[in-house]
Amino acid sequence: MKVKFLVIRFSSIGDIVLTSPVVRILKNQVEDAEIHFVTKRKYETLLKSNPNIEKVHVFDYILGEIFQQLKDEKFDYIIDLHNNFRSGRIKRRVKAPSYTVNKLNFQKMLLIRFKINRLPEKHIVDRYLETISFLNIKNDGKGLDYFITEDEAFKNKDLPAPFQKGFVAFVIAGTYYTKRYPIEKVSEICQKIDFPVILLGGKEEFDDGEKILSQSKGNVLNYAGKISLNQSASLVRDAKIVLTNDTGLMHIAASFHKKILSFWGNTVPDFGMVPYLPHSASKIMEVKNLKCRPCSKLGHKKCPKKHFKCMNDIDINKVILWIKENF
Repeated sequence: MKVKFLVIRFSSIGDIVLTSPVVRILKNQVEDAEIHFVTKRKYETLLKSNPNIEKVHVFDYILGEIFQQLKDEKFDYIIDLHNNFRSGRIKRRVKAPSYTVNKLNFQKMLLIRFKINRLPEKHIVDRYLETISFLNIKNDGKGLDYFITEDEAFKNKDLPAPFQKGFVAFVIAGTYYTKRYPIEKVSEICQKIDFPVILLGGKEEFDDGEKILSQSKGNVLNYAGKISLNQSASLVRDAKIVLTNDTGLMHIAASFHKKILSFWGNTVPDFGMVPYLPHSASKIMEVKNLKCRPCSKLGHKKCPKKHFKCMNDIDINKVILWIKENF
């Protein structure tokens, strides 16, 4: 007899990728488990190829349009990995035993506002797994999953010949300005290394990518805003090394156990969202002991202090050295 689970995580790219160990472990460690997932329609592509998920339930703006669909499934358990008002509505309507992640919002507020750190030294993935600990599951140590079908992947034969021999993936995306490594510094790095570099990001980063490209010495391709998410993910998968802001493609890179150099500005690793089980050569770049950091759980459109030291003071020479040692 099937044991039906509904996993809830509405957004965003990185947060959904970070739920993948929960899905895999439920599927592999609970006998006859059937996993369903509910998310926003625009994130369906992150989940539709996952062989551990039986069905993805999606909505656009009106959550109520899928209530009956979810009720008809007659779930045995609800695993709420979002924990907000909307996920609460699902739990009230679907009426199955539910288990909810602790988002530690109070502890994060203490760190942001008063610089008092009461956060546990525990990754969000491990806190997600605690949510299903009532099933006596074990962390299998396999890290994150991300699945790309061949027809969705970028064809490396379409890259210029020098890039087919190996390239740096540089993720210039970031939801907020204060989570993005400054474009001027990205450009400087690209000028000071001799390796091929592919810039990745969304449509919002296209202009920044073009600026970096215009200042390069011919070793840069700008694919920001030009290709799909899964094409970008496949380039991350195939890159020799990945440089990235704290954003969704960083976690996708971790799912492929890449060598990752990640830049941390207004957010801090203490939040528990660093790359999960990446390659051992991976490194976090941050400016420690800044009195103003962290200044937000998510980010700002501009630096509240106007100096943006959390990113501007990252030692670019250490970045270049890491690239040369790991390419």
